[in-house]
Amino acid sequence: MLKSRSMAIAFALIGMTAVAHADDHSLYRAQAIVTGTGAVNRELGFKNCLGRVLVRVSGDQRVTSENAFQAMLPRAGSFVATYSYHDRLEGIPIHDEQGTHDRPQDLTCIYMPGRKPWLSPRPKLAIFLVVRDARRGFVLSRDSDKSPYMIDAFEAAARPFAMAIIVPNKAMLVSRGLTATALAGTTQQELDALAKTIGGDVALAGSLVWSDKDLGWVADWSMTENGKIHHWRIRGVSFDDAFRNAIAGAAQIASGNGEPQ
Repeated sequence: MLKSRSMAIAFALIGMTAVAHADDHSLYRAQAIVTGTGAVNRELGFKNCLGRVLVRVSGDQRVTSENAFQAMLPRAGSFVATYSYHDRLEGIPIHDEQGTHDRPQDLTCIYMPGRKPWLSPRPKLAIFLVVRDARRGFVLSRDSDKSPYMIDAFEAAARPFAMAIIVPNKAMLVSRGLTATALAGTTQQELDALAKTIGGDVALAGSLVWSDKDLGWVADWSMTENGKIHHWRIRGVSFDDAFRNAIAGAAQIASGNGEPQ
């Protein structure tokens, strides 16, 4: 946990860092949907955005569970450098007596958060994933019709951490003989080498298996960092949650914040 004195120092230092790096990485930018432009809902938006920014800037998914974060929430607005609104119903005429007060708005905040920033280049993750359910088993590919929503879900999971993913296409998988069975037997080192051939920096390997017992997917993930292979798992979740767990774990490892939860 951060002590109050060290947090105050971190606020000052990272506030200056934000000016230098926000334009390059958008690490300190977050967005929340609020109702109208009033002060009460704006404060709720500031709190919502603060947790997202702290996780993104540090790469540490545990930050929002710390007591220090809870203590910051009442003052969330004091860490905002700038904020702006965008009417989500722009172009749609006002159609009730409430006027503009209750129209949904995108509140965009740029924060100066109190957390050690992860400013080193973020690795592009090459995804090698075997998916199995009661009917089939396949390797996730970016041009397959077997998993039309999984690619979008994986990319959505990566955005909050300012990370990027790349998924192999069918031709690459076929040329390497990477069927679901073969991929399961491929070493992490071999996958790291393959990652570079498709424009990735490191392989994020996994299996996603449907479990009736767990009433959801069971996901196992692995990734190499500094020569060490890290493993983590989540059970009984949607594939959206499984992918969020994958990216959060990869970010925690790559940012030097320890093992995934």
